[in-house]
Amino acid sequence: MDRMDHLEHLDKHLVDELAQVARETVRDELREQTRKQRRKATLYAASGAAALYAGAALALTVGLALATGLPDWTAALITAVLLGVAAYLLRGAARPGATHGTGPGRTLGGDAPGVPPSGLGMPYPPMPPVAPGGVGGATGAPGAGTPAPGGTGPAAPRRDDIDPEAPHGRG
Repeated sequence: MDRMDHLEHLDKHLVDELAQVARETVRDELREQTRKQRRKATLYAASGAAALYAGAALALTVGLALATGLPDWTAALITAVLLGVAAYLLRGAARPGATHGTGPGRTLGGDAPGVPPSGLGMPYPPMPPVAPGGVGGATGAPGAGTPAPGGTGPAAPRRDDIDPEAPHGRG
């Protein structure tokens, strides 16, 4: 028995040591990946700042070129409008599937999709196979396709009988 206790102690020590080595290896790998990602993010940020200053210099050049033949305030206004149009077009290009403008039947910001974004399912909720409460349930409502109690009145509509595109209401 004494020998088994000694082996259990060795197994526990070995497991603890392997877990420690695995933790250190994972930590070192994550540290290396993080360092690479941080460097890449810094370079992207510097590139964006340089592009911002290049755009400002270009806008200034356009404004000064326009100011040679126009009053200064008009040149500045035209430059601002050009930058605003460029910003609007870039924003539209960044949105996937966006359409520009509003027309008849269009709402600002777009329309609701006809089907869910996943592309699965129907554009309207499905009809339950049984009316709420079930056949003869708490509400006493008949099930789908079964006549009302006592045989009077029309049968409840079946799933195939409902046209989701038909107008609702009577008259």
